[in-house]
Amino acid sequence: MPVVFNKNIDEETILAVWKIEETEAELLSGLQLKQHELDFISSLNNGKRLLHWLSTRVLLRTMLNTSEYIDCRMDEHGKPYLPNLEYHISLSHSYDYASVIIGKTKKVGVDIELIKHKIKSIKHKFLSDIELAQKQIGDNIDGLYVCWVAKEAIYKWNGTKGLEFKRDIYIKPFKLRNEGELTAMVHLPQGTRELTVHYFKTQDGYMLGYVVA
Repeated sequence: MPVVFNKNIDEETILAVWKIEETEAELLSGLQLKQHELDFISSLNNGKRLLHWLSTRVLLRTMLNTSEYIDCRMDEHGKPYLPNLEYHISLSHSYDYASVIIGKTKKVGVDIELIKHKIKSIKHKFLSDIELAQKQIGDNIDGLYVCWVAKEAIYKWNGTKGLEFKRDIYIKPFKLRNEGELTAMVHLPQGTRELTVHYFKTQDGYMLGYVVA
């Protein structure tokens, strides 16, 4: 599993993407798992779901550069966290790729998605009419995926249930590029927050978005 993308976003935040090329056994050999983790993965069907779970943990271990056991758990909202480290983390995976972002002091969120035409059929579920009226979104598949990964990354950054893509996250007009950034207004219980989301499209047809704040 080679690291195909690695970026130090700032001195305390790192993002990496890994292409999944290993078998289940090869991934397992790179991990130290406790019984509760073995019990969990035994409940997963062999295939992509299991490979995704294993690959994000192997990538996390690689980024932390340690041979020690890494305890990675999910809280009641489904947000991953490290009980023994005060870092913020976010995990994502799609088909042949896994991505992890680690923030030592700031909250983080990441999402990676394989670009597919079918997103047009669900665009009204996660975008308002005002957003869809923006020329760089509309029926533009890349524009739609930029919005999707941005909202997903923000949802993961927030880390609690109840945030709705269409109602609570508004994407301001932005210039669509293969790599760029956008601004989103996020309506949270404690007030409205303005966030910057960075995104890029890979050469083999994936879109990735991440937020650090």
